[in-house]
Amino acid sequence: MKKSALIAAIAALFAISGVAAAQVQSQSQQTKKTPVINHRQRTQQKRIAQGVKSGQLTRGETRRLERQQARIQRTKRRDKMMNGGKLTPKEKAHINRMQNRASKHIYRTKHNKRVRHH
Repeated sequence: MKKSALIAAIAALFAISGVAAAQVQSQSQQTKKTPVINHRQRTQQKRIAQGVKSGQLTRGETRRLERQQARIQRTKRRDKMMNGGKLTPKEKAHINRMQNRASKHIYRTKHNKRVRHH
């Protein structure tokens, strides 16, 4: 009887570790399913960081741009959760429009002649 309980416990342990491995794999695949969106997000973050470093962005401007980027990330994450880790073409188009708008905001804000004073 003890032997069968031990076998059942080992089988349960393998099942749990298999589920955990599948979750890790699915999470890594989720980030890879939207490489264009992810790349664009990183690029825009770099543009904001460069604006801070060069003094082209004030603290308030930086805060607004960062909030806009966070909103895009939240939208992407929420849309993916609703569809089992995938974005529909309509959702991708919506996120693309959000990124286009954010890109324009970054450009305009960096070139508005306001500078951060050290």
